[in-house]
Amino acid sequence: MSAKELFSQDLVFEENVQTIDELFKNVATRIKKQNLVTNDYERALIKRESEFPTGLLTQYLPIALPHTDSIYIKKPFVVVVRNEYPITVKQMGDNKEIEVKDFFFLGVKESAGFSQVELLSVLMDLFMNEKFVNEYINLTNAIEIINCIKDNIK
Repeated sequence: MSAKELFSQDLVFEENVQTIDELFKNVATRIKKQNLVTNDYERALIKRESEFPTGLLTQYLPIALPHTDSIYIKKPFVVVVRNEYPITVKQMGDNKEIEVKDFFFLGVKESAGFSQVELLSVLMDLFMNEKFVNEYINLTNAIEIINCIKDNIK
């Protein structure tokens, strides 16, 4: 499985919430209905984020990469979420608070032949690309967003 195959227009969500817990609940509910995660996914997501924050202040856009251990993932995915309002999250590494509107929920199973580290590397490459970020932030349609991401994955 390639990184491009993890992205789908059905997994691009617009949200309008104020807190990370609300966001996690909404995303978990939606992807549970699609049978992508186990019933314990939301709890695991909250726990992991509290222990290992996933906010990332990239050069052109602050993002967050919430994820859990692979035991909570039934089928590999990346959920792309745009929230109307910035949500305060802690930054990976130093735990400083940053404001984020763009979230990428990573659901990786090692058995899919693609590791979480490899996916993180792919996303880092994307968000270090100014041309990609400028295009991405101006898109509003799920199909356009997914096509932009897939077209820019090396």
